[in-house]
Amino acid sequence: MRKAVFPGSFDPITLGHTDIIERALPLFDEIILAIGTNSNKNYMFSLEERLRFLRETFKNEPKITVTTYQGLTVDFCKEQNAGFLLRGLRNAQDLEFEKAIGQTNYKMSGIDTLFFITSSGKSHISSTVVRDVIRNNGNYEFMVPDVVRKAP
Repeated sequence: MRKAVFPGSFDPITLGHTDIIERALPLFDEIILAIGTNSNKNYMFSLEERLRFLRETFKNEPKITVTTYQGLTVDFCKEQNAGFLLRGLRNAQDLEFEKAIGQTNYKMSGIDTLFFITSSGKSHISSTVVRDVIRNNGNYEFMVPDVVRKAP
């Protein structure tokens, strides 16, 4: 069984995330969307809301599992018997950052990271941008799935 983990804070999930997940689905029997918990980070959306956003967005996709984890992502991958990590790349800065993490993860665990380049028209989307637009009462709806648009 080919299994991958797509880790993140998903605060909130964006159409950039969904694009990568949907494009990766044909490659795997299961993709685990894993929200890493970090008590030192201040999130805009609660853990429960972020879990709900992910579950609702992929409720009709049996190959998707949604969960949380603590600690090193590679340790979580080993616990789940997942041989791959999924990451998205929007720009050269993402590549440099993610490359260093991917190489370290591989050195520590032998788990490969698969990088997906964002689809055309989505490279401007990030959870950070979405949160900033929300905080400033702007229109963020074109960057997120329906379930986030409907969030109070």
